[in-house]
Amino acid sequence: MVTTRWWWIRHAPVISPPGRIYGQRDVPADTSNAAAFAVLAARVPHAAAWYATTLQRTQKTAAAIHAAMAERGLAPPPVAIEAELIEQNFGDWQGRTYDEVGAYGHGSESATGHKFWLAPAQSTPPGGESFVDVMARVSAAIGRLTRAHAGQDVVAVAHGGTIRAAVAHALDLHPEAALALSVDTLSVTRLEHIDGPGAGHGWRTVTINLPAQ
Repeated sequence: MVTTRWWWIRHAPVISPPGRIYGQRDVPADTSNAAAFAVLAARVPHAAAWYATTLQRTQKTAAAIHAAMAERGLAPPPVAIEAELIEQNFGDWQGRTYDEVGAYGHGSESATGHKFWLAPAQSTPPGGESFVDVMARVSAAIGRLTRAHAGQDVVAVAHGGTIRAAVAHALDLHPEAALALSVDTLSVTRLEHIDGPGAGHGWRTVTINLPAQ
């Protein structure tokens, strides 16, 4: 059996006007919570393949975890950038308030059709991508990186939508069910891929949305 252990971390809270949709906008993150980063530095594996996305909020979060590791006497590992793990692209909705998006359009273009997420999983924001699209690209990246790091630990500092897609991939969830998952900032979600002989599901869920404090 070959077990590949995924450690998903959602980035630190963003510094952005409240009530606005940021999606793939490159907004900064607040990494001042030293206590939370100390917990993460002790919790996640040091000897792992580390990934962040192209957005600064994930890169700064990884850097803050590594700074806490250095305080423990550990040499921070390198962080690779993986574009396919980026947050959902909300297109024309990005930068708008939730109220503005709710009044943006009708039918599939309106965010009012979903109770929790911005839009139903199969709806595509104008100029953006649907959550179903996110699931497809994240699943492809997980498969590629799992093969590349078979039997190792993989730490991915990513986004709420990305982590929902990862859990959906592991548990074969319906897209709408995946959107019901809570993924808090600085939380850890652990998923393990088990490859080898025998029947049964190839993924095991260890924890979802474990808080840093």
